[in-house]
Amino acid sequence: MDEWNTHRKIALITGANKGIGRATAERLAELGVTVLIGARNARRGEEAAAAVRAGGGDAHAVTLDVTDLATVEAAAGWVEERFGRLDVLVNNAAITGSDQVPPEDAVDQIPSGVDLDMVRSVFETNVFGVIAVTNAMLPLLRRSPAPRIVNLSSGGGSLALNSEPGGPLSGLPQSAAYSPSKTALNALTVQYANELRKDGILVNAAAPGYVATDINDHRGFLTPAQGATVVVRLATLDADGPTGGFFSEDGPVPW
Repeated sequence: MDEWNTHRKIALITGANKGIGRATAERLAELGVTVLIGARNARRGEEAAAAVRAGGGDAHAVTLDVTDLATVEAAAGWVEERFGRLDVLVNNAAITGSDQVPPEDAVDQIPSGVDLDMVRSVFETNVFGVIAVTNAMLPLLRRSPAPRIVNLSSGGGSLALNSEPGGPLSGLPQSAAYSPSKTALNALTVQYANELRKDGILVNAAAPGYVATDINDHRGFLTPAQGATVVVRLATLDADGPTGGFFSEDGPVPW
């Protein structure tokens, strides 16, 4: 039997009160994983956790703002006190930076005119927040026999896809905040994977596809459950699974 199946798993998902994060929590709960719903808003987090429990899963809300180190450290302390370890970390929380504007309409992110404060804000959540949460949870992950980290990236973070003339992203406006933050997240994923490989911690980036969520005003053609498929697969990899990769449900995504 693979080590993944030897004990009940504990998974923390940031930004899990809605969208892909919530769908990931629901699917992991269906697999028998205890899911910790990370959310900035305590009420919304508890509502999401209650919904998962109503569906037969084991879920708990955790107040967690990835840009607030105090809440990150408090969440790590709570997980340690309650469970003593963490098996899966899904870094899902992210923002586009463009206020209420889907990425395909984000003309305010054209490099020559972008607001530097917007770029800083996006990187604060999408990159620095991932570092803060990952580092806070690493001591707990090291206590797991099968630790997994999944970073929610995007096809928009692929340099290859963005630079391809006439390619799938060629019709979108330039993005000096959101897309570069996901490119940086991909690079960060590789660096963590290289460091943690010797410890058996598998670290990968997931591209869920064009999912209908608040981040794109629900214009996506995939459901959150469909977008969560690759996330769950990477979160439940066997010991011989990949690390340091970038994957969609269809397979590897070009860097």
